[in-house]
Amino acid sequence: MAEPMRIQRALARAGVLSRRKAEELVANGRVTVNGSPAQVGQTVDPERDVIRVDGEQIGAPAPTEWFVLHKPAGVITSRHDPEGRKTVFDLVPARPGLTYVGRLDFLTEGVLLLTTDGAAAHRLTHPSHEVERTYVASVLGEGDVAAEQARFGVELEDGLVRPKKIQARRTGRGRWELDITISEGRNREVRRMCEALGLEVDRLVRVKFGPVELGDLAPGKVRSLTRAERASLERL
Repeated sequence: MAEPMRIQRALARAGVLSRRKAEELVANGRVTVNGSPAQVGQTVDPERDVIRVDGEQIGAPAPTEWFVLHKPAGVITSRHDPEGRKTVFDLVPARPGLTYVGRLDFLTEGVLLLTTDGAAAHRLTHPSHEVERTYVASVLGEGDVAAEQARFGVELEDGLVRPKKIQARRTGRGRWELDITISEGRNREVRRMCEALGLEVDRLVRVKFGPVELGDLAPGKVRSLTRAERASLERL
């Protein structure tokens, strides 16, 4: 049974068009629900309500899907890029209404969740839910000293950040790997924290988002979430 959803999302999930374009159609009076003009933001039940676009009835939305992509460095987390760079949507199956759960910056690698459930994507990235994300940062500098400082908090321009967990491993002369777990999704938070601690980030990989781990998924590859992973996300 489909859950109630906003009209724009119902149109996107049914594969009619993007949510932004759907909103334009609704605003222009081209969408009806049970014979009456739809309103932007209106809640509908796609299995019970009759939804038409320009008089043509749309089908029920496809079942919700979840994927995890091992995002490579040099790929942008966006649907389109004005500069023509490769995006994460070039690497995943084409699905109506597919959206990403939080961003990874251009150079950061690792776990990126994507789903056709836009409401769940919003919930998982909302600060109030404090979903843990774990990163491995390969850095140059005094990693052990920086890790100790980070435990007391690091002041950034948008406020204090204090990792949930942080551990340092020496990997060579002046080279360290930091395992960093945070529960916020601020823009470039881990990179900015490392820079504020005097470290140069050589590589940054998100190895876990909530219950979903990167494991041995190769860069650029994608897989569907397991039933257990989906259940764990729903509990969050």
